Amino acid sequence: VTQPQMAPICLVENHNERLSVNQKAIEILDKISQPVVVVAIVGLYRTGKSYLMNCLAGQNHGFPLGSTVQSQTKGIWMWCVPHPTKPKHTLVLLDTEGLGDVEKGDPKNDSWIFALAVLLSSTFVYNSLSTINHQALEQLYYVTELTKLIRARSSPNPDGIKNSTEFVSFFPDFVWTVRDFMLELTLNGKNITSDEYLENALKLIPGNSPRIQASNLPRECIRQFFPNRKCFVFDRPTHDKELLQKLETISEDQLDPNFREGTKAFVSYIFTYAKMKTLREGIKVTGNRLGTLVTTYVDAINSGAVPCLDDAVTTLAQRENSVAVQKAVDHYSEQMAQRLRLPTDTLQELLDEHTACEKEAISVFMEHSFKDENQLFLKKLVKLIGEKKGLFVLKNEEASDKYCQEELDRLSKDFMENISTFSVPGGHRLYVDMREKIERDYWQVPRKGVKASEVFQSFLQSQVIIESSILQADTALTAGEKAIAEERTQREAAEKEQELLRQKQREQQQLMEAQEKSNKENLEQLREKLVQERKQLIEEHNMMLEKQLKDQKAYLEE
Repeated sequence: VTQPQMAPICLVENHNERLSVNQKAIEILDKISQPVVVVAIVGLYRTGKSYLMNCLAGQNHGFPLGSTVQSQTKGIWMWCVPHPTKPKHTLVLLDTEGLGDVEKGDPKNDSWIFALAVLLSSTFVYNSLSTINHQALEQLYYVTELTKLIRARSSPNPDGIKNSTEFVSFFPDFVWTVRDFMLELTLNGKNITSDEYLENALKLIPGNSPRIQASNLPRECIRQFFPNRKCFVFDRPTHDKELLQKLETISEDQLDPNFREGTKAFVSYIFTYAKMKTLREGIKVTGNRLGTLVTTYVDAINSGAVPCLDDAVTTLAQRENSVAVQKAVDHYSEQMAQRLRLPTDTLQELLDEHTACEKEAISVFMEHSFKDENQLFLKKLVKLIGEKKGLFVLKNEEASDKYCQEELDRLSKDFMENISTFSVPGGHRLYVDMREKIERDYWQVPRKGVKASEVFQSFLQSQVIIESSILQADTALTAGEKAIAEERTQREAAEKEQELLRQKQREQQQLMEAQEKSNKENLEQLREKLVQERKQLIEEHNMMLEKQLKDQKAYLEE
């Protein structure tokens, strides 16, 4: 269960023109195995972002408001809380601090912070003041830089927004919040919704001059990158300047009713519609995966590279597929140890358990792995399970050997201790009868396992010289009878050797058949997973194209 994080913590610090990841924040994320809904809020310094974030966290304080933000807290702040309406999900709030005007501060790092907020979130909230006009859109110039700052694939792709299809598949939904909005929501004398207000503001300005083209660029980018858009407008929280200074301490009923209503609608929308964070191919992002993404992206930025989604997914996959292999191997070992009663009666009994446990282990791997390029990790798993199976086969043989030896020693104890009593006339017959009784009793012992014949064969071989000397010393037998007895003993010994050889061949055959069966099962599970992934990929691609076509149609009409 996600422990509610009591207060926001800096996740990415923007200090002295360098970004760094706060390990304490990563430790918090690492403990979250639930899927995350990530809401990032971006906007210029002092536009009231933090107030909205505190509302989403269900607190009236937490993210520092107004003048309490010092320059060293520039970067991205994080607050993880259990999701209020989605059980078993965690809501991760990201607040970007200190994004300044383009002319101030370090615009390059501000652009990186903006790009990171886009990469990490599933819903991206852009917060601005008073109206969505030319100036507000110009301040959103960061959006025009996204294709320079983010790559979808590790192979180079041409820059420019024409390639936005790649990005749409993993970009967040876009919500524009307009604070201190004092206008009437009307267009050509008709009342309009806040969403229509946003769409109208994003319409392209006719004309071809460089200035108009520059003006249209943020509009084009927002439309192409973010097909899912929503807008909320808010009245001033209060018209009392004194109260404005201490928003986090005043009670709710001191706030303007329209502002309260707007905030409530916004919070309700986010709780209901903000999606779980996913990467391409439907990969669900959990808290610990989010931590890996943050680290991977910031490392890329610091090394002078462009954060690349494919590389981040590869890093995630390698880290998680290694864990998935370990989980699967552990499952196999635990289940085999639990289910096997050593020694098993037959080799087939062990192989049947192996097949069942391997199938389960591969299911465990499939469940926890993703993007296993060329099945490298699956092959590694199958190899490790093969090695573990070899150890179980060996253990089984040792257990059988030990048990058979103990039983045989018990049954032949008196016989061996009194061997000298057979050195009498007619002793050979007595010796053979006694030995055959031991053999009968031995084969009556249940669950001797795979070494039963071999152990008895060794016992018989140890008796060859003893029997021969008893036979030769037996004065009750003629030379001819001795020769016949000798020959019979040798024939029986040769037959037993042959039987032992046939048993080994049968076992070899069983091992090969079990291997074939395993390979078939593995292939079938892999095929199912690949079919599933492909289906998901096609669905995602179709959804993306649909959104884009809708937008392009409107774009062409303009």
